[in-house]
Amino acid sequence: MNITPLYLLLADDDTDDCIFFKDALEELFVSAKLITVNDGVQLMQLLSKNEVLPDVLYLDLNMPRKNGFDCLAEIKKDEKLKELPVIIFSTSFYKEVASLLQKGGALYYIQKPAAFSNLKTVIQKSLELIVENNKQYPVKENFVLNIS
Repeated sequence: MNITPLYLLLADDDTDDCIFFKDALEELFVSAKLITVNDGVQLMQLLSKNEVLPDVLYLDLNMPRKNGFDCLAEIKKDEKLKELPVIIFSTSFYKEVASLLQKGGALYYIQKPAAFSNLKTVIQKSLELIVENNKQYPVKENFVLNIS
C-alpha cells in the first residue's frame, strides 16, 4: 500500500518552536514532510513559486517582516492559494482575534502548548481533523483546538 505523505508547511520565526514542532511530528504515527519558513515574506515567496501547495499551513501570527494576519489575508485573496487550509499556531490567544481570524478564512486556531506531550496531541488532532473532514471549515465552537 502506497501512502502519500502529508506536505506540511510551518511559518514561525521562533527556531525553538520549529524544532519542537518537527520533533513532535516525528514521534507521531503520521507520514508527513515538513517545510519551515521563518517569516511571512519567506512564506509568501515560497507559496507563490511552488506549483504544489502544502496540505496544510501552520501559521504563527507574530512574525517579523510580514505577520500572520497579513499572510492570511494575502493567501485568501489569491485565487491559487485561497483553498489552502491555514491553521493559526500562536503563543497568544484572544477570543476577539480568534473570531477575526476565523472570519478571515483560517481553518483552526491552536494556542501553542507549553508541554511537549500536548504539542504532539494537538498536532495529531489537527491532522486527523484535516483528513477526516476533508479540509472543511468547522462550526465556530470547534474553531479553537484545545488540549485539556
